[in-house]
Amino acid sequence: MSTNEGSANQPQQTPTISVNGNGVAVNGSDPSDLFDPWCDPNRPRIVQFQDISAAAFKIKSGIMMTPCTRSHLSNLTGTQIFFKKDFLQYTGSFKERGARYTLLMLPEANQKQGVCTASAGNHALALSYHGQELGIPVTVVMPIVAPIMKVQSCRQFGANIIIHGRDIGESREFAMRLAKEKSLTYINGYDHPHIIAGQGTMGLEIVEQVKNIDAVVVPVGGGGLIAGVALAVKSLYPHIQVIGVESERCASFSCALKVGQPIYTKAESTLADGLAVPRVGINSLATAAPLVDKCVVVKEEYIAMAILRLVEIEKAVVEGAGACGLAAILAGLLPELKGKRVVIPLCGGNIDTTVLGRCLERGLAVDGRLVKFSVTVSDRPGGIAELCRLMANLGVSIKDILHERAWLKSDIFSVEVRVMCETRDLEHAVELERALKEHYNNVHFGKMADALGGSGLTVDEVMDSRSPLL
Repeated sequence: MSTNEGSANQPQQTPTISVNGNGVAVNGSDPSDLFDPWCDPNRPRIVQFQDISAAAFKIKSGIMMTPCTRSHLSNLTGTQIFFKKDFLQYTGSFKERGARYTLLMLPEANQKQGVCTASAGNHALALSYHGQELGIPVTVVMPIVAPIMKVQSCRQFGANIIIHGRDIGESREFAMRLAKEKSLTYINGYDHPHIIAGQGTMGLEIVEQVKNIDAVVVPVGGGGLIAGVALAVKSLYPHIQVIGVESERCASFSCALKVGQPIYTKAESTLADGLAVPRVGINSLATAAPLVDKCVVVKEEYIAMAILRLVEIEKAVVEGAGACGLAAILAGLLPELKGKRVVIPLCGGNIDTTVLGRCLERGLAVDGRLVKFSVTVSDRPGGIAELCRLMANLGVSIKDILHERAWLKSDIFSVEVRVMCETRDLEHAVELERALKEHYNNVHFGKMADALGGSGLTVDEVMDSRSPLL
């Protein structure tokens, strides 16, 4: 590993941090004096293969070697897919690898003093759990939007939780200032060199578990996972392709590759919230850039479809970030992998049950199996019954139905009926649309287009434009 250390800028004055009884920070501060010597933008640290080897030896007693098995989706996609199931780790993600190694690498004095980090998700869980296992005090600063379930889980693992910041950026600034004032070691969850080395142990396991690999398709957020995996895989088998996948809502790694350095990228709301990192890590980019063969950007609807396919076919509950690798295959973004042996890390499974329900519904809509439409029918006796008979004869199941009279612009003897229904597949949805348009003049399937990202496509047009792998 590079020995460039960097030195922290010394602020003229460090404001006092105050936290109320509920663990909520009550004051802000100027971030201009914040500096993490492990992540110096002027002197990036390039992780070396021996760092990953050392990490594998140190963490093997505390980290599960997760299975990497052939997927039932291989026949559907025409690609020999193997899933590395790191969502089976104790806290539900690959983040445990880097967290444990980083804690183990701390000098004894720093271990006693404790560590501090900022996270709203998997890194917080991993660091809290392994801190408890190793007897190292952990303080986690979480934004106010952090899921309550994850906040409570971190507390159960014995971490000191502070709620501060509207987003993870504000939480990070506060955590770095708190670490400085309390003499804690601040740990960047995706860019600390030891974090990257720890994540790289997944790559060592992949090449041990699967032979004759052609490519590894890795979800990308801050860049720590792809940097570690690419280094491990390419060091042993340079011919294996390493391909990154990002959500279209936050393509920060692709942007950084284009300009050669981390740049701020707007992060919009995404199903893959774990990948929504506005600026990739300086060490991650420096390590990964020479090794990654390409990076693709996937649309939201394919992430939803991937979550659905994993639940239905693989019987695996995976969060949006963890499903992005499969999403790229389903979207047809990697046609060169047809017939090849491809490993995809399912890197996280921490998804809220309410969010999972919405993701599955979105996936069903993309699959043409959950359809919304509106139709104007006669308001005389039997008008709605006739509509229901038509749908029943086609084998369509009604999930929800409501009607609107007062604001309808047509004659008073008509009623607009809004229906959400289940169909077998997209072909069945097309059959339904055509039958409705043969019987009624005013039929609108716009709600399905909304589920497809606001494309404005009809069911027929979606049928023509969708990926052949769906």
